[in-house]
Amino acid sequence: MVPDVATIRNEIRRLRFEHGEMTQQELAEKIKLTRQTVNAIELGKYSPTLEAAFRIAAVFGKPLESVFHYFEDQPE
Repeated sequence: MVPDVATIRNEIRRLRFEHGEMTQQELAEKIKLTRQTVNAIELGKYSPTLEAAFRIAAVFGKPLESVFHYFEDQPE
């Protein structure tokens, strides 16, 4: 049996550019993470902790579900 796969996608790149072309480094400093971690989250290679996700959303003044989107693959 194959486990269900969940995917979290995000709007971080778009939001950074809508907020004065904020760099990954600037965002990282605001949320107290490294630029490398922000890059991995933005590319979908790493899912942030719940706390980090809330901090990211707060930087952009958006609700969590406007920044992160959860998709669950349904078995066929």
